[in-house]
Amino acid sequence: MTSPLGPAHTGTASLSQGTVLENRYSVLRKLGRGGMSAVYQARDLRFPNITRLVAVKELLHSSHDAAMLEAVLSSFEREANLLATLTHPAIPRIYDYFTIGERSFLVMEYITGRDLEGILEEAPDGLPVEKVVGWSIELCDVLNYLHNHTPPIIFRDMKPSNVMIDENGILRLVDFGIAKLFAPDHKGTMIGTEGYSPPEQYRGEAGPLSDVYALGATLHHLLTRRDPRLEPPFTWGDRPIPQLRPEVPPAVVAVVEKALAYDAKARFADAQAMGEALAQSINTTVDVFAAPQPVVEAPGRSSTSDQPGAPKVEWVFKCEDEVRGTPLLARDMLLVGAYDNNLYALKAERGEFLWKYPTEGGIPGRPDVGDDMIFVGSEDQRLHAVSLQTGRMMWTYFTERPIRASPRVAVEHVFIGSDDGALHAVQALTGRRVWKCDTGAPVRSTALVVGDRVYFGSDSGDVYALSLRGEIKWQFHAKRAVLSSPAEADGMILFGSVDWVLYAVDSTSGWVIWRFRTGHSIVSSPAIAEGVVVFGSADGRIYAADLRSSRERWRFETEDQVTGTPLIHKGLVYCGSVDGYLYCLELASGRLRWKFKSGGPITGAPAADETCIYFGSSDHTVYALAANV
Repeated sequence: MTSPLGPAHTGTASLSQGTVLENRYSVLRKLGRGGMSAVYQARDLRFPNITRLVAVKELLHSSHDAAMLEAVLSSFEREANLLATLTHPAIPRIYDYFTIGERSFLVMEYITGRDLEGILEEAPDGLPVEKVVGWSIELCDVLNYLHNHTPPIIFRDMKPSNVMIDENGILRLVDFGIAKLFAPDHKGTMIGTEGYSPPEQYRGEAGPLSDVYALGATLHHLLTRRDPRLEPPFTWGDRPIPQLRPEVPPAVVAVVEKALAYDAKARFADAQAMGEALAQSINTTVDVFAAPQPVVEAPGRSSTSDQPGAPKVEWVFKCEDEVRGTPLLARDMLLVGAYDNNLYALKAERGEFLWKYPTEGGIPGRPDVGDDMIFVGSEDQRLHAVSLQTGRMMWTYFTERPIRASPRVAVEHVFIGSDDGALHAVQALTGRRVWKCDTGAPVRSTALVVGDRVYFGSDSGDVYALSLRGEIKWQFHAKRAVLSSPAEADGMILFGSVDWVLYAVDSTSGWVIWRFRTGHSIVSSPAIAEGVVVFGSADGRIYAADLRSSRERWRFETEDQVTGTPLIHKGLVYCGSVDGYLYCLELASGRLRWKFKSGGPITGAPAADETCIYFGSSDHTVYALAANV
């Protein structure tokens, strides 16, 4: 019995057994599913008298925006066209490529066998050195073929799981999903696997010597059984092969170390040279790539605050530098960035350390979450995508200047502003850029996505409303920079400006509805609840205004600037100040419930759940205060 997939069929549901594609390929079973694709075993019905098996790879997406869908499909089609040009015994052959409705499929050679990662797991005492070296020499041959292709092709994701040994004992290189045609001096998005990718690939730069490094990392893994994804980055010297595997010949160790040189110019001239060196050495190579991972202290605990009326301190966690941004709650975890360059994942209930992800710059903003990934911007000029469960890098996207805005995840994309003057729209699964909107000045405002519109501000003083394709629908100009992130309510977009004014403009046209003037710059983003908008000002006050009329409801004096965004939670307003206090006020009246003194300025917004209020301080500390006060 067959179940044809009609041309109008859409969605990302798995194909069921018996589904027939193009009246030719009958699905037998699912082989695997990743973030970008699913792979099925199918039978080619054009050969009725024999059982000819094929692998059917389906692109996974659920975007309904035409422009975004086109960008995703073009990336998938590129893989098909790329594979179609290759003829090498180690590279799977491509048979067909087609689209049914909004679902795209690639049909290729079905390979029966095991990947090297699985083979290594079944060898607790390690793989024979001669066998590993032999595989490595074959891989050098494949890479040499790719690098000498016209134009050259960079594989970009060499690792044990992408190398299979088929049922005939032949080595096969699989998964060309992120391979690319090589364009010298072209900088793009970092895509690869943490632990195997070289330093330059993290900067969005990949060339033939990047594959040489990744092969070295793969060899190191196969020889030592030390998975580079679980180790601090670029720390090969901490796990020398002779110490972990004394029987590996020094000549093989030398080849691995040369392939893993941090500076690409210090590696082998090409894959062919590396293969020749391996053949002469009788043995193998090294593995791993990672990013620097500073050590953090275990969380401390305090039972009470020294301030009368303040809530109980449930736990504190010490970072190595200032915590200027806003924490995020996701799946019982608290995620927060710090100026020690790390993104931390803590257990929200007790503050226990789970993992940390190192960047190469301070993290001033708030992370955001999408599916199983965390996205965070860094002053290292990159947007980082990190596994929520493991803290491992999934991809990085490179901008031209530091990122001081927070990412916004919506419609399967990440929207992020950069000091390079643009708002970037990036595919959440792949890290590939869809479009960018140039404003001519740093973008430190966090984008807001409402329906089919994207709103954000710029240091130029402009606030933009864009379509999901990046087209400008309207543009509003304030007198000075807009660092405040927009909020939406009742058909209005609200934002503050350094010109001392909180604006409410029509979300459709950008026409001003009302203005509220304070005594100094407004960097704080507005929070809205129960018909009230609450925001802070550099004049040291927290303001509450009527959403419809802009009439002031109340104001509260702090002892210094208020640059962070208030949190409205269960009828209470929580807001930090540069004076080091976190204030708890009643939303209805502005009356002070309590204030808690930290050891430094509080510039980010708090986060809250049913039990705690969480916030960071420039005193290097993340605090969790009891919420039941």
